[in-house]
Amino acid sequence: MTQANDAALPLRDTALRYGKITRALHWGLGLLILWQLFGMIVKVTLEKSPTVSAIVSSHQPVGLVIFALVVVRILWALMNRSNRPAHGSGLVGLASRAGHAALYALMALIPFTALIRSWGNQRVFAPFGFEIFPAQEPPVAWAVNVAEWHGEMGWLMLVLILGHIAMVAVHDLAWKDNILRRMAGR
Repeated sequence: MTQANDAALPLRDTALRYGKITRALHWGLGLLILWQLFGMIVKVTLEKSPTVSAIVSSHQPVGLVIFALVVVRILWALMNRSNRPAHGSGLVGLASRAGHAALYALMALIPFTALIRSWGNQRVFAPFGFEIFPAQEPPVAWAVNVAEWHGEMGWLMLVLILGHIAMVAVHDLAWKDNILRRMAGR
């Protein structure tokens, strides 16, 4: 996108395309979530090493940033709900709305369950070096149990992201309706 076109792109969403803020939140969260998923794939597939530990050690602070940005993204989406491009009608529109609702739900629930775990477990939760939750002795059993869903929901998120990407490809390559332009083009 050229500077002139970027300047013409509004901050808020329109019926034709998403605005600068929605795009920044979409792509920024996308990169952070992919980093988290990459880190967990590295953790479960490679042996422990300093490199693996360095990647995995970013999981809590990045997760906290994701949670904060998801709250902002949900509030921003609600503020723009009457201005946003339509998802379409019929079964395709319904599937699109359901897929996006599932992605939003997981973006909120995954870090929320991690925060519950962090609040209730035996370790201090101090991302970025600032203590948010002290260690619990003994750990809070129900909080630890809730957190068992964290990883499973993360893998479900990966499946939904792959489906999201696949549907963008179907829209642009098969249906030729230029759906990607709403979030990435002019």
